[in-house]
Amino acid sequence: MMNLILLFLSLGAQSGSQTPLTQQAEPAESVDSAWTILRNGLNDKSSDKRAKAAHALGLLLHNDKAEEMAEKALADAHADVRAQAATALGEMGAISSQDKLKEALKDTQLRVVIAAANALYTFKNPAAYDIYYALLTGERKSPGVMKSELDTLKDKKQLEQLMLQAGIGFVPFGGMGWEAWKTLTHDDASLIRAAAAEKLTTDADPKTTAALGRACSDSKWRVRMAVVEAIAKRDDPQLLFSVGPLLYDSNDDVRFEAAATVIRLSTKAAPPRRPGKKRTK
Repeated sequence: MMNLILLFLSLGAQSGSQTPLTQQAEPAESVDSAWTILRNGLNDKSSDKRAKAAHALGLLLHNDKAEEMAEKALADAHADVRAQAATALGEMGAISSQDKLKEALKDTQLRVVIAAANALYTFKNPAAYDIYYALLTGERKSPGVMKSELDTLKDKKQLEQLMLQAGIGFVPFGGMGWEAWKTLTHDDASLIRAAAAEKLTTDADPKTTAALGRACSDSKWRVRMAVVEAIAKRDDPQLLFSVGPLLYDSNDDVRFEAAATVIRLSTKAAPPRRPGKKRTK
């Protein structure tokens, strides 16, 4: 009986392996078909399909044809498509597309602006910092950056759509999910400001340094915590005076982060001991 079962399994495996082989196209034909699928998707009358096709382009790393298609999608009539195209250019490492992405920072839709900023951030392009600065402070660091789009920060529905669709790479403290955070805090704008603070960690602009110092007194604890983390990672002792008062913050998370930051920055600020000098007890 066991031999009969094994025989059936063997026959089934053979027939299962033979059928697809007779239907498989040549590799070159498969690739051509794949490009046709993506091209048709980007030209589809449905903006949802165009956005999905633009998103898929992000899988094609350092591919000139994919970069060209994504750049073209940056000019799509629908904001979701433009946002996905900007994200794809960042994911595929399209360094040569930075000028096009900088133009996308002038988009009238905030989710497109943030998607472009996130892409530029992967290339360490300083233009991204202007956007994060504006999101954190509500002000423009330089002319021409973030116009009336900042009004979106006051619109709850648009904010939720922004966080879910464009994203900013933020995960609430402790791994808390977006829905849980929203239900607990009823506060959407602080999520974006907190995420923006984290992105500003590597921006050496003195204006950003000053902005992070001021944000230590933000009314939202999650923003204060994100700002303190950013300050710690910047290793800038001049911000010690801004962090110091947070040692007495009403929120435990902020106090602990502030304590660790004060220690870290104080170590940076302390002058090194001269060789051979003994410690005094």
